[in-house]
Amino acid sequence: MKLLDLLKEVEVDNIVGKTDLNIKEVVFDSNKVVLDSLFICIVGKDFDGHEYVKQAQNYGATAIVCEKQVETPLTQIIVKNSRLAMSKIASNFYEKVDKKMKIVAVIGTNGKTTTSHLIYNVLRQSNAKCGLIGTLGTYFGDKYIEPSLTTPDPLELHKTFYEMYNHGVRTVIMEVSAHAIYLDKVKNIEFFCAVFTNFSQDHLDFFFDMENYKNAKLKFFKENKCKHVIVNSDDKVGCEILNIREDAFSYGMDNPSDVFAINVNCKQKKSTFFINLFDHVGQVELNMLGFFNVYNALACASVCYVLGEKPEKVIKSLSKVDGVAGRLERVYSKEFDVIVDYAHTPDGLNKTLLAIRPLVNNRLICVFGCGGNRDQSKRELMGKISGSLADFSIITSDNPRYEEPMEIINQVEKGVRQKTKRYILIEDREDAIKYAIDIAVKGDLILIAGKGSERYQEVLGIKKLYNDKDTVIEYLRGLKG
Repeated sequence: MKLLDLLKEVEVDNIVGKTDLNIKEVVFDSNKVVLDSLFICIVGKDFDGHEYVKQAQNYGATAIVCEKQVETPLTQIIVKNSRLAMSKIASNFYEKVDKKMKIVAVIGTNGKTTTSHLIYNVLRQSNAKCGLIGTLGTYFGDKYIEPSLTTPDPLELHKTFYEMYNHGVRTVIMEVSAHAIYLDKVKNIEFFCAVFTNFSQDHLDFFFDMENYKNAKLKFFKENKCKHVIVNSDDKVGCEILNIREDAFSYGMDNPSDVFAINVNCKQKKSTFFINLFDHVGQVELNMLGFFNVYNALACASVCYVLGEKPEKVIKSLSKVDGVAGRLERVYSKEFDVIVDYAHTPDGLNKTLLAIRPLVNNRLICVFGCGGNRDQSKRELMGKISGSLADFSIITSDNPRYEEPMEIINQVEKGVRQKTKRYILIEDREDAIKYAIDIAVKGDLILIAGKGSERYQEVLGIKKLYNDKDTVIEYLRGLKG
């Protein structure tokens, strides 16, 4: 593609060098530069792409996008914000297919993955050609791509849009993280619809305080082009968004909403309720537990309706959708139960424990930990929650990353210790799960929280193959011979 075609609608301050260039690849990682590449200099928290221009030049780049002029014979496109420029360049490079599709953004602290999968699977029941991008990976047609980030970087994201479009996809559901919003990864996408699930504590290692974190969420609704907005009206930040977007639709159970549920029963293995979907009423038997999943179902129904699905079909389809892997997933149910869940925030763990408490006939055993090199303030909070709501807590390792696992565990223990003496510390996560199974008796329910369907455990920068569900199944199989 011609360089000038790539720069359409990009706010350029100055160009130094030749512009009659043919660009074969666009990258922001100097290691991925090939002959005739455009290298984009991104400034990050711990790196500065301008320092890698020489390497990009040696590998065959012919031009760079930069925020300041550097010493190089390569053509330089100087811009105020390389990240914003990258988003537009990525769209241009991949033929602006994002403008030809209906793209749905799912935003919020908790529930993004479940809501996204619900929307995706309800639409597929109508034979809609759709794609899904999020925490569990990318899906379209028969294709599956392993996850990298919840919201991919613009070049990867627009490449995915391009591949989806060429496979016939015309609707894309994607999780949009607070990091992606803050870093302008999706700034130039014209969304057809955005849904906001909820807001609670998370990612304070990056945002430092709740106000900054909240403002990242609000930024999307203040700055992004979005035809339809759907908001949880029972959430405090959701109410702020409703004030920002007075044309937004709402869903909820406590406050007056466009879409709402009544007669909710979450005490069995299903959640049953009556839904009022823009004045269309029907009963739903959701194959998922918990009031929070009823909220996720309301969000899904609202989005599908806005996308043009018939309300009667949406209501019927919700009862046919299975749960999401690693989200309140029951992996064993005989003399005792074992459930795996992704709950890794204070709010998430609290809601999960409350959701499964009615299913417990004897003891509720909670196996959990906290991730390393992330928000430390939530560790004691999560300890208090488990100590208050579980009958026995097993504190273990999650993804320690570059931290000492026992230091994290000890911080969690401070919270548990304030609420109960019924707990144990077991550093190795596999051993912790085995211990929970060994002590379980008839009527017990074991919750293994924090990792969900993750297929790895990250230690010292290495992602070792590991999965909670596999650990449970393999150990039980060994016990039963």
